[in-house]
Amino acid sequence: MKALVYDGPGKIEFRDHPMPVLTENTDLLMRVSHTTICGTDSHIIKGGVPTVKPGTVLGHEATGVVEEVGSSVTNIRPGDRILAVCVSACGFCRFCTTGMYGQCVSGGWALGNTIDGVQAEYARIPFARNSVYKIPDTLSDEQVLFLTDILATGYEVGVLNGQVRPGDTVVIVGAGPVGLSATVTAKLFSPRNIVVVERTPARREMALKLGATHAVGEDEVHELVGKLTDGYGADVTIEAVGFPDAFELAADLVRSGGHIANIGVHEGPATLHLEKLWAKQVTITTGIPSGLTIPQLMNSIATGALDATQLISHRLPLADTMQGYDIFTNSADTGALKVVLTNN
Repeated sequence: MKALVYDGPGKIEFRDHPMPVLTENTDLLMRVSHTTICGTDSHIIKGGVPTVKPGTVLGHEATGVVEEVGSSVTNIRPGDRILAVCVSACGFCRFCTTGMYGQCVSGGWALGNTIDGVQAEYARIPFARNSVYKIPDTLSDEQVLFLTDILATGYEVGVLNGQVRPGDTVVIVGAGPVGLSATVTAKLFSPRNIVVVERTPARREMALKLGATHAVGEDEVHELVGKLTDGYGADVTIEAVGFPDAFELAADLVRSGGHIANIGVHEGPATLHLEKLWAKQVTITTGIPSGLTIPQLMNSIATGALDATQLISHRLPLADTMQGYDIFTNSADTGALKVVLTNN
């Protein structure tokens, strides 16, 4: 089969790769229908995720059709349309039993990290009973594709961890795909203000289109948040960039008693200004998604309350994956948000 293979920092190639096979009775084999490129893939290519070894197929977001299932997989059958969650969950370890699927000791974020991923014609999905969801006939692959990662991440790690409530002022630092996912899912809780901080004008426009009440640059946000909150600061700040200055900005904008939810993938340290925060009684959360809210979000998509297809900026065949990476990497020039690759 063809797949996008990571060969070490700065090196990727779309080439022939061995077909995956079932190795455990909890596995399934999926023919990939749609996959997409994530900002985390960019971190991998830069060498920022050392757990990814050369020779690994990248990708952790995909929909597809089941080709084969292991003997223990009874909830999914060959021919079913499914989405594969970016995290794999055994269902039995100390973390899975408390709903922390992203921390599963046997799985967690495995696809495109510690095992071959889904930017390929076929993929093996481990722990399939807990790690895939059927796609309803009424929904298209594109409608549900981002549930595999960014929508679940924005919602679970950003909105839910941040405890967004009706009437809140929420600040989201960064309007990349995951920041925009936090924007569109925060709307489900009816906050009074959703302020998106972003340097790129086109992404600020997209944030407003998706439901932000304000979209500004870093130089404007302190004054704006002060006016919106009578000087108290934001109830919730969500960091969705992964750079130290973004996290520090999120921490600087939160009110006493507020919540800072970190989503961004950080390759290096950020300064935690405890000289400012020690007495403010703030809560800081981090993490990766469990995917357990996917059925809830899928229902919101089905009712029309949630639509993330507007994040799709480019559509290409899977054979043009290298071009897709070029488009995604040069987003400042191409305007790329999510590049969707279709296996025809």
